[in-house]
Amino acid sequence: MQIKTIQLHNYRCYEQADLSPCPGVTALVGGNAQGKTNLLEAVVLCATGRSHRTSRDQELIRWGEDAARVYVAADRTDGSHEVELTLRPGLRKGIVVCGKRAARSGELMGHISAVLFSPEDLRMVKDGPAERRRFIDMELSQMRPAYYYELQRYNRAVTQRNALLRDISEGRATSASLSAWDSQLAKSGGAIIRTRGAFLARLARVAEENHRELTGGAETLELLYQAGAPEDEEAYIRALHDHMDVDLRRAATGVGPHRDDLVFLVNGRDARSFGSQGQQRTVALSMKLSEMRVMRDELGEWPALLLDDVMSELDPSRRRALISRLKGVQTMVSCTDISDLAGADIGEIYTVEKGILTRREG
Repeated sequence: MQIKTIQLHNYRCYEQADLSPCPGVTALVGGNAQGKTNLLEAVVLCATGRSHRTSRDQELIRWGEDAARVYVAADRTDGSHEVELTLRPGLRKGIVVCGKRAARSGELMGHISAVLFSPEDLRMVKDGPAERRRFIDMELSQMRPAYYYELQRYNRAVTQRNALLRDISEGRATSASLSAWDSQLAKSGGAIIRTRGAFLARLARVAEENHRELTGGAETLELLYQAGAPEDEEAYIRALHDHMDVDLRRAATGVGPHRDDLVFLVNGRDARSFGSQGQQRTVALSMKLSEMRVMRDELGEWPALLLDDVMSELDPSRRRALISRLKGVQTMVSCTDISDLAGADIGEIYTVEKGILTRREG
């Protein structure tokens, strides 16, 4: 896939921006808080329907303005794809896909494919299970829009079941009324767990190989998927029934894929608890490189790679390893110093200052 155009209007610090990244490496160079990350965030927004930095659309609209617009066009093996988002405070996103207004956010999935690697990706290793589930869901939703809709159905069902649990605990309903929601949860939840399990099995094989190469064979990486429920529907329903007393006390569903977790073992030890900062960063890099590979294998083409101020965070050997993977992959990379990209075959360089893009000549 090749991103051809990125246009921003009143987005974050940009009054107006129009960027046509080259097929190879496009470097965005500038100081902190100048707008480099905002450009990459706009691509993520069009790829997934959400920012990787905030859930509040208001924060994406330029100060003092009442709306923002983001447009990304890309060429894929099956033709041209366009996604346009309009953001207004307090309103749902306006979504136009390939010239047609979309009724649901899931309709933009699969048109713009991108993998972002940023310093915040350490949270995937260091923070709680929600960050790891978010990583899994963002990847799978891009590759398989049907998964995104299944996830929406499941989350709505959990919300409804939790409301019913509160009604039961307060005497406004009986436990017999749970059976319909339990069946729906088992159907959607089981499908999500099966999809996640198959995806993580593929990812684990590639991640182990990447990690071994990044560490010169000194470390092994193993992924352990801890599912929050059985994938078999009947067993899932039994698990919900066995957990009912606890659920009623807490007025919350404690069984299901919303309780899933992913454990990273480096040389057999949990990287979250025992890994050094360097080891955790290498795990995150291994996962992102593996995400790219699995997406390519699934879709038949490389996604765009977005590198947000990560080069200065990597030691020289890992920086060289990452740069060596850029060949044939359209890459947009932000940095404060162009020397961070030493050894990369840079196609274009843009200076970013106070929300203004300037292309360097020569």
